[in-house]
Amino acid sequence: MELLLVSIASLFAGFVDSIVGGGGLILVPALFAVFPNTHPATLFGVNKGASIWGTGVATIQYAQRVQMPWRALLPAAAVCFVGSMLGAWTVTVISPDFLRRALPLVLLGVLGYTLARKDLGRHHTPHFSGRQEAMAAATLGATIGFYDGFFGPGTGSFFVFLFVRWLGYDFLHASASAKLLNTTSNLAALMLFALKGHVWWHFALVMAVANVVGSLLGTRLALKHGSGFVRGAFIVVVAALILKTGYDAWWR
Repeated sequence: MELLLVSIASLFAGFVDSIVGGGGLILVPALFAVFPNTHPATLFGVNKGASIWGTGVATIQYAQRVQMPWRALLPAAAVCFVGSMLGAWTVTVISPDFLRRALPLVLLGVLGYTLARKDLGRHHTPHFSGRQEAMAAATLGATIGFYDGFFGPGTGSFFVFLFVRWLGYDFLHASASAKLLNTTSNLAALMLFALKGHVWWHFALVMAVANVVGSLLGTRLALKHGSGFVRGAFIVVVAALILKTGYDAWWR
């Protein structure tokens, strides 16, 4: 029964994550609810062990239908990997608790800006090209990659928002690019958790199958309906993240 419950949660997480990020909003609380006495690092390891497959498959699906700026994204992915590992190491010496109260306010600003700018992310008009685009993407990858390793909530949504706002991508191209970097940061965290023995592979592998199924469904919807659909999903997910992180920081 436990495996069935977390597999269903993993399917829905893969669906949401493939569109605009935020799958952890579903899967991580489900793992903590089903295994309340388990060490958090083990549950985070199981989450990464399942979700990396969904983000990886989503990246492949997007790459087949969306023109990806590989010359900018591949160096950014490498830097993102290093940033995530560094963030994961930093959390072993510095507590990330100071971010808990700030995160809902940051997300509220992201949501407010997105709602105020009705045209934000509707058209794909990159602000940079060539080396400038690669540098901007690498800066984004290093910063959010470090954040993912150090703290994590909202990583996919931050990737999408910054690709839209800073690099000038539409929401569809931003989501596609975010999936590659999110897969990289997930891989770094998974390697660290696995080396420390914090992954239940017998759970993670079954959940990975469910996550991939959800990811395929979500990616197809995003590709079919385009940037407008992804923008709407982004607004819903960020609003949910605000409620969840706000509750965790201020009321729990």
